Amino acid sequence: MRQWMNVLGSLWMGVSSAHAAVVLKVGDRAPDFTAPSSDGQMVHLQELIGSAPIVLYFYPKDDTPGCTKEACSLRDHFAAFRQLDARVYGLSYDTVESHQAFAKKYNLPFILISDHDKTIAKAYGADGLIWAKRMSFVVDKKGKIAWINPSVNPSTHSAELEQVLKQLNQTAS
Repeated sequence: MRQWMNVLGSLWMGVSSAHAAVVLKVGDRAPDFTAPSSDGQMVHLQELIGSAPIVLYFYPKDDTPGCTKEACSLRDHFAAFRQLDARVYGLSYDTVESHQAFAKKYNLPFILISDHDKTIAKAYGADGLIWAKRMSFVVDKKGKIAWINPSVNPSTHSAELEQVLKQLNQTAS
């Protein structure tokens, strides 16, 4: 039994060190990525930089209660994000097909990115063992991280993002 506990302890230490979180800070360059999305296209972050602030919101799983609440709230506030000239992208480990069904079911007006191999979440420190962590990043027009929320509340996320984007627009003017 003791030997089994030692093996489990070693495995746990290996898993937790393998998942040592990347810690990005405001002002860091946003890690680049290319990944498939719910609109059938590949999204390449580097190609988006410069035209508008970019919201990258990581969430655990399509069509679950908290994730649906968050996505629908972002949908309901989407006109404000457009007025603020921002692009919104949701990211999770789900497949493109799952994202397409989720987006269609709830009429989501923004693109969902499939991080099925977890590389984007790892680069942003949003990787979890089973699901992506619920985190958000705003990337400015220069490709720098302008804002980070490491523990998003699905109920208040849209209003919080709207305020952040308003402040970002004011400082950019």
